[in-house]
Amino acid sequence: MLLKKNIPLKYVFGKIKYEILLVAVYTLVIVLLHDKFNLKDMSIPLSVPMIMGTVISLLLAFRSNQAYDRWWEARTIWGAIVNDSRTFSRQVLSFIDNSYAEDISHFRERMVRRQVAWCYALSQSLRGLDGRDGLDRHIPKREVSHVCRYNNIPMGLLELHARDLNYALKQGWINEYQQIQLDQTLSRLCDAMGKCERIKNTVFPATYSLYIHFAMNFFILLLPFALIEYFGFIEVPMVVAIAASFLLIEKMAIHLQDPFDNKPTDTPMTTISRNIERDLKQMLNDHQVPETISAEHSFFVM
Repeated sequence: MLLKKNIPLKYVFGKIKYEILLVAVYTLVIVLLHDKFNLKDMSIPLSVPMIMGTVISLLLAFRSNQAYDRWWEARTIWGAIVNDSRTFSRQVLSFIDNSYAEDISHFRERMVRRQVAWCYALSQSLRGLDGRDGLDRHIPKREVSHVCRYNNIPMGLLELHARDLNYALKQGWINEYQQIQLDQTLSRLCDAMGKCERIKNTVFPATYSLYIHFAMNFFILLLPFALIEYFGFIEVPMVVAIAASFLLIEKMAIHLQDPFDNKPTDTPMTTISRNIERDLKQMLNDHQVPETISAEHSFFVM
């Protein structure tokens, strides 16, 4: 996730450097042909690309809004995960109040640390990575072996949560009302996971993207012929600047449309999980908490 307000231009234009180079060479060739052979028939009315540019701008604006909505929904869901993770840990620590019994104390700590593991496992799974990586830092090896049998690692961790809640109810550590409250929190976490998976697995319409990309390239191809009569060699930087504007908007929409694609523009799930780990470990009075990453020292965090 991008953290700095001042994003380096090298990073921004690095996304379209090859396209800009092709546009510059293409425009320069047209200008040289027009200047050397004095081909007046090469020019076309300026109104043609103007109309196309207006239509393409509207289409790009619509696509950018749709892509941003997907990104913002993902960020909202992870905001709810933060709240529900804190709520679940608070409920576990407050409902199961007998901290003097060693087995109860270990039980509460295991539940809280498992919730930290769930956040990291979910972020890894959404990015297409191995959700088992790093689990042994938070949960016992026997639990790691158990959840490894699941294709969906976060779902396996939630199932362990449910088993422990049922065990706590049978032991009399919580009453039925408290068990219902904890189960409702787990249900919200499960719903959040399902919403993230829906966004991840719902592909942005490929034909829509293809048609816009084709129309935009056709617009850029026509633009030098419309400006050749007015600007001469000056049209090369002008066409490059106009093309860069359209290409950057398209690239922005492409990056935002998948908020779990393990890119600098995705939802900062690792950073959010690290903050959850910090808060939950402080609730356990654990002094080994992860460091908070400052935006002043990092360009992006994933």
